[in-house]
Amino acid sequence: MVARAPAVAVRRNPDRASTSLSLSQPTMALSISKTLVATTPIPSPPSMAEPGRWSPDSWKSKKALQLPEYPNEDDLETVLKTIESFPPIVFAGEARTLEERLTEAAMGKAFLLQGGDCAESFKEFSANNIRDTFRVLLQMGVVLMFGGQLPVIKVGRIAGQFAKPRSTQYEEINGVKLPIYKGDIINGHAFNEKSRIPDPERMIRAYCQSTATLNLLRAFATGGYAAMQRVTHWNLDFAQNSKHGDRYQELAHRVDEALGFMAAAGLTVEHPNMTTTEFWTSHECMLLPYEQALTRQDSTSGLFYDCSAHFIWVGERTRQLDGAHVEFLRGVANPLGIKVSDKMDPNQLVNLIDILNPVNKPGRITIIARMGAENMRIKLPHLIRAVRSAGQIVTWVCDPMHGNTIKAPCGLKTRPFDAILAEVRAFFDVHEQEGSYPGGIHLEMTGQNVTECIGGSRTVTFDDLSSRYHTHCDPRLNASQSLELAFIVAERLRKRRIGTQHKLS
Repeated sequence: MVARAPAVAVRRNPDRASTSLSLSQPTMALSISKTLVATTPIPSPPSMAEPGRWSPDSWKSKKALQLPEYPNEDDLETVLKTIESFPPIVFAGEARTLEERLTEAAMGKAFLLQGGDCAESFKEFSANNIRDTFRVLLQMGVVLMFGGQLPVIKVGRIAGQFAKPRSTQYEEINGVKLPIYKGDIINGHAFNEKSRIPDPERMIRAYCQSTATLNLLRAFATGGYAAMQRVTHWNLDFAQNSKHGDRYQELAHRVDEALGFMAAAGLTVEHPNMTTTEFWTSHECMLLPYEQALTRQDSTSGLFYDCSAHFIWVGERTRQLDGAHVEFLRGVANPLGIKVSDKMDPNQLVNLIDILNPVNKPGRITIIARMGAENMRIKLPHLIRAVRSAGQIVTWVCDPMHGNTIKAPCGLKTRPFDAILAEVRAFFDVHEQEGSYPGGIHLEMTGQNVTECIGGSRTVTFDDLSSRYHTHCDPRLNASQSLELAFIVAERLRKRRIGTQHKLS
C-alpha cells in the first residue's frame, strides 16, 4: 500500500488571493528561482492523459513491476506524507526549458549528452565525487560541441538516480539467499538480512542527498567552475597525457584557437556565456511512491510535473503499455525517456509513444536505444522507420552500456570499451543510412579513476578490475574512458557535419 495522492501544490481560498510557490520559474536551469504570487485562479489542467482520467495516484490501479514490498505500511505512509510536504527538488519552468532544448536535438540542431552513475550511493556521496563527474561532463560537452558545431544539452544521471530495476528478486551467496539489492533508496548493499529489508526512511535520505547534490551543481554551473577557458585547459592536459595524444591534441588545440578568436572578436572569457552553463538532472522513474510524493501541480499551466528531476525515463523492464509506470508517466509533463532493447517491437514502440505523447509534442520523448552493436544495425532501422511512418517526433539517443555487459574471469561484471565504441559507431551508421538524426549518447560513467570497464587508451585489463572496482551495481566508464569516447564521437559529428555541408553545396 502507498500513500494518497499529494495535495495540489497551490491552495486557494475563494474569498482572497493566496500566495504560493510557483513551479514555473522563467529562469535558466540551475539558477536560483524566486517565489511568485498567484493571484488568479488556476486553469483546469490540459488533458494530457486521454483516454481515461489521470491523477498522480491512478497508477495504483495498474500492475506495478519492480516495486519493493515494505514490511510496515504505516511507516511507509508516514514517510510519503513527509516527502509530500517537502519543497520540490526542481521546477517546472526548468523542465520546460529542457524540453525546448530536446526539440532542437530531435531536429538535428543540438546533441544530448546524458551521463552519470549507474546508481548513486549514500556511501560515496561527497562534494569531490559530484565535482569530478560534473567536470568530466563539462569536458565532454565542450569536445562534442566543437566537433558537431552544435549546442550540447548536458543532463546528469545524478541527484536522484538511486533505484535500480533487477532481473531477479533474490541473490544467493554461499547458500544464503536474500532479496536483491535495488538501490540505496530501497535497501542496503551489504549482504545481510537487515540491510536487504526495504526501508522507507531511505527515501528521505535520498531526497536530502538529491537536494544537496543539486545545490552544489547549481553553484558549479553558475559560479565560474564551468568557465570555457578552464574546461579547455583540462582537455589539453588530457590530450597531452593520453596514449593516443596526437589523435586528440589536434581537436583540443582547435578548440583553444577558437577561444582565442572569440576573445579577439570581443567575446572575452569573462562573458556570462563563457563562464556559466546549463545543466539538468535525470533518473529512471522506478520507485513510484517516491515519484508520486514529489509530483506537484504547476500554478501557471495547471500541468503536473514530477519535481524529483527535470527528465525521467521508463526502463526496459517497466515499459508495459498497461503497466503502472507508463500510467504514471503519461500524466506528468516532464520530458520523458524510453529505454528500448532489441526486444522492442516497432508497433509497440509507436503505441507507447502515442500513450505518452498523444499530441506529438516535440521534445517530449527521447528514445534511448540499448541493444549492442550487431542488434543496433539490425533492429534500430525498423524502429526508426515505424516511428517516422507514424509521424512521431522523437529524439534518438544511444545507450552503448547495457547491451555490452559481460562477466570477467574473476566473476565481476564489466564492459569492453571496444564493444561500447562499436555500438556508438553502429548508431551513427544506422542514422546516416536512414536519413535520421543521431540525437545523443547516454552513458554510465564517473569522474573517478575506477577500473570497471576494460580497455581504453589507458588500458584497463581483466587483472586490473579488482583494484578500483567501486560500483554498487553495473560497471561505469572512468573519467579517461569517458573523455576518450567523447573525442571519438566528436570526430564522427564533425564528419557528419562536413558531409551534410557537401551535400548542400
